[in-house]
Amino acid sequence: MKKIYFIMIFLVACNLDEYNPSGATAGAVWTTPQGFITLVNAAYSEQRAWYGKEDGLFMGESGTDLWFNSNKDNYAVETMRYENFTPSTSNPNKAGWKLLYKAINLCNAGIGRIGSAGFTDTVERNGREGELHFLRAFYYWHVVETYGGVMLLTKETVGVTLTATRSPVKDFYQLITSDLEYAVKYLPVSRGTDYSRATRKSALGLLARVYLSGAYYYSGAEAQSWFKKAQETANEVINRKAEFGVDLWTNYADLWKPQNNKQNKEALYIISNSTNVALNYDGNANRLHLWFLTTYSSKPGMQLSLEYGKDNNRRFMPTRALLDFYDESKDARYNSSFQEAWICNKAYTWTAADVASYKKDPSLIGKKMIPGSDTMLYVTKKSIPDKALLPYIVIDRDSTYHANGSIYGANDFVQLKKFMDPITRVNANSYPGYLDIFVIRLAEMYLIAAESAFQQGDNNAAAVNINVLRTRAAIKAPVDHTADMQITAADINLDFILDERARELAGEHLRWFDLKRTGKLVDRIHQYNLDVTQIQSFHMLRPVPQVELDALTNGQEFGQNEGYK
Repeated sequence: MKKIYFIMIFLVACNLDEYNPSGATAGAVWTTPQGFITLVNAAYSEQRAWYGKEDGLFMGESGTDLWFNSNKDNYAVETMRYENFTPSTSNPNKAGWKLLYKAINLCNAGIGRIGSAGFTDTVERNGREGELHFLRAFYYWHVVETYGGVMLLTKETVGVTLTATRSPVKDFYQLITSDLEYAVKYLPVSRGTDYSRATRKSALGLLARVYLSGAYYYSGAEAQSWFKKAQETANEVINRKAEFGVDLWTNYADLWKPQNNKQNKEALYIISNSTNVALNYDGNANRLHLWFLTTYSSKPGMQLSLEYGKDNNRRFMPTRALLDFYDESKDARYNSSFQEAWICNKAYTWTAADVASYKKDPSLIGKKMIPGSDTMLYVTKKSIPDKALLPYIVIDRDSTYHANGSIYGANDFVQLKKFMDPITRVNANSYPGYLDIFVIRLAEMYLIAAESAFQQGDNNAAAVNINVLRTRAAIKAPVDHTADMQITAADINLDFILDERARELAGEHLRWFDLKRTGKLVDRIHQYNLDVTQIQSFHMLRPVPQVELDALTNGQEFGQNEGYK
């Protein structure tokens, strides 16, 4: 590939120390242990361009059974709706490719240069190299699942390279698993307050995910071997959770409370952000709080607030199917993940014009709404037959979705609230937030153990693992629904597992990878997201950016991913 990598030492992140001698070149800085750490720090940085940012969220969640563009606008229609998705498409696809390979080159540089870094402490040297192997595996998993068998580089690229070759997907997975096995061996169990760096639990969590993904590229005994490794690795994390200092929150809602965000006990690997903006990768930090919000601030009796978020960036509207995956009468994850009600936060009296506009009963004219007390907006998955008589705005499922589940109105919708940030943002108009981002958490291990058990024909073990999460999710009062939430081996199939992953992990950068892994991408979009009409089987991979192929002297030989023109 024709590319020039400018290896820069300024890349920093929360909890990652910076060391940058003025005027020193990278080669000189990296020959000391203290200087070498700047290379390790830089290798972490590019993940912050994927996680917590718009492009990465579109790459991981859009174009699935769970989401559609609000307003049916044209932002990222290539990944959300597969419209005009060509190799010449710009972001997010182009940005994803660029940041992943930039990060991989940093990892390769570090792995290749660590012998000359002057480490005298073997434990520290092995630990730093373990971080680089973990990160290379992390980035390469995103590459191979997104783009397939493209370039597999294990040496630092310096200067200009005009040719490139493809490598088989299985070669990627062999390198990824080898990297993670090294990381598991040498990374520490804990880092204390320096918690944003990879640890042994991070490597094991990613390894379990990788074994599960990799298994689907094999058949027969080889596939079973990979599924077994996925199950064993996920179970190892679960069985060692006390040693690793992790556990499930007793209540699912507590997992997402902003005050529990930092050093969250359920997280196996996080991407941190600091309220000291100088320590962050860029000024945008964590923007996940922006992308899932409905339009509340333009409604009568409502104004923009820190509590309810900045609502002018509506990128992800839930499909009706996602909302219906939950039985909210028994499963607390629905009300812990989604918001349906907004309390009046501005003095307001119902006017004749608004009564007419919102089709309310005329008796409401003159009724005063009390800020901080009265419900002003109710957007719900339910059908509400008596909307006109209720003293607040009601937008129900019949106002939002057609009978077949396609979208009727896209400005107002039940919103995902997992990432709301009323405590670190400066004010109601602030775009950046500074909460940490969960990349791998303990709940995923139970889901990996369940799916890998199912693929080995052990539905009983699959049900046991899923029931751990469903027990946690069950509403306990005023009626305890724990028993109602339990499933049996007879309930287990791949679609049920995917439904359960949606209930547990909606919005967490994983859905596209889940559907791609299981071969269910096309089928489930056709079943659950009827507004996405241009999905085809070749969309199981994203296209190689055309600008990359154009820069190669052997671009035609390297070739584009099948189906893209």
